[in-house]
Order: sequence, then structure tokens, then C-alpha cells
Amino acid sequence: MIQVSHLTKMYGPRTAVQDLTFEVQSGEIVGFLGPNGAGKSTTMKILTGLMPATSGTASVAGFDVFSQSLDVKRNVGYLPETPPVYTEMQVDDYLEFAARLHQLPTASIRSAVATTIEKTGLGDVRRRLIGNLSKGYRQRVGLAQALLHNPKVLILDEPTVGLDPKQIIEIRELIKGLAGDHTVILSSHILPEVTATCQRIIVINQGRIVAEDTIDRLTTRLKKGLLYNLVVKNPAAAGLEALRKINGVRTLAADGPKITVELAPGAAELRDQIVESAVKAGMGVLEFSAERVSLEDVFLQLTTVESANQAGA
Repeated sequence: MIQVSHLTKMYGPRTAVQDLTFEVQSGEIVGFLGPNGAGKSTTMKILTGLMPATSGTASVAGFDVFSQSLDVKRNVGYLPETPPVYTEMQVDDYLEFAARLHQLPTASIRSAVATTIEKTGLGDVRRRLIGNLSKGYRQRVGLAQALLHNPKVLILDEPTVGLDPKQIIEIRELIKGLAGDHTVILSSHILPEVTATCQRIIVINQGRIVAEDTIDRLTTRLKKGLLYNLVVKNPAAAGLEALRKINGVRTLAADGPKITVELAPGAAELRDQIVESAVKAGMGVLEFSAERVSLEDVFLQLTTVESANQAGA
């Protein structure tokens, strides 16, 4: 549904995005993550046809973003970080106006507006001025204008920014309900929201993709085999020292019977050796498990390590 190949965007001497290549399959909800200035919004604007790229190719719903931009716009619904709403208009009047901008046939405008209002939960405020609505409802109106023409692809830039927890949950559930019928790319700084909403994530930092996978596989690839917890009967100093001497053990921290062992990347095969050493030292292993890592940990590791690598290059 979305194909991006070697996409690069320059602002004068500054590179906003560099050599991006990724795909999004039909019906997927994909999270686009990265710190401020990473290039997320620039990439989204290119995919919606609002901004040209410096080089590379991109297609949406089978149409080339650069040579068939009008066809792309007919198949894309876009919600920028600041919803494009007119605060002096009523909700239903604004949506009818947006429908005309989307070039919907006149005969189907009222039906499309009614369907979208129902889908986005705007029925109780359809006759109210947008400027008098809460931020959560204005966000819903912005999402409604993106859905009016029933696009194949939705591109949502920080769709829950500035909302309260209740509003975030409501918008999150609304987006999850779009899966299957629409292909969705959303950017967000609220990582638990991405965990709850997205099937796959793309992490971008300093204009480059640093990781792309499902959340479970990404956390497994980055951390499984690196952090382990042991619970022992006898956390004696001699046993702790034996574990520290294993080649590949980075750090070891003991808190009573609980021991946390950090291994060097690629040293997962040392798990058996750790348990065997603890048993031989008479520690009495009661439990051995991998430590679960949050998306926040993964995000920080990816963006921090990549930034350090690029700074040292």
C-alpha cells in the first residue's frame, strides 16, 4: 500500500531525511517514532504530496507521490499535528465544506458527512461551533475531515498531542477501529499509545531509520539475552564473584537474593554457563528469567546509540 525507496529530503545544506526505505502493507497500523527533529513530519508531508523530496521514490495506493500527486491525495487522509479546522464554522458545515474540497460527488456529500460523524462520535456536537469545542473534539473533527472521502491510507501526525488521558483513550480506540479498512501511519511521542495501537513500528533518528519491526520482535532483538534476573538461596560473595568473572558479563548487581546480570550484545549463549556457575558456587538457583524491556527502553537505546554513533563518525 505504501512503498518508499531511498527517500531523501534536503533543506539547503541540512538533511531532514536520508535514504529512507520501508513498506506498509494494506490494513496495517504502523507507528512512526523518533525524537523531535528526526524527520517524521517531513516524511509524512512527502507521502501526502504536500512537499517534494530531493531524491528517491515513494508510492501510495499504487500511485507515484511525485508524478501522480492528485491521485495520491484522493487516496490519502491526512491529519497534521495542528488539525486544519475553521473555528468559526459549525462541525457539520465544516465537514460538508471539506467533502467538497475532497471532490466528493454532490449527491453523496450528506451521506458521507453523516457516516463520518457517526464513526468519529461527533453526533452530539455537530451543530456547535468548532471554536467552542474541547481540544479532544477538535481533534475528532480533524480526523473526520481525513476520513470523509473513505481513503485507503490515513497519515496521522501526533493525533493525540495535548489531549487528556480520557481523550487519548477515545482517539486511540477510534484509530484501532480503523485497522483493516484503512492503512494507517501515525507518529506519536506517547510510547504506551503506540504499544496499544500499532502492529509494527518504524524508529527514525536524525533522518535515518534505525529500526523497523513489531514491538515484540524489536524488544527481543535488542534486549533478550542481555538482561537476566536470578533468584538464589545463597547470594554469597564468592558466588557473585564467580559470575562476574564470566567472559561476556558486563555488570552484575545483587539486591538480597535477586541478582541482575547484564551480558554483552550477542552473548545470550552464556545463559547456561551463568546458571551452572551459580549452582557450582552453591548459590541455589530458584529462578532464572529474562528481564522484560519497555518500548521506552528500546526507543532510548536506539536513538541514543545511533546519535552517539553518528556524532563519532
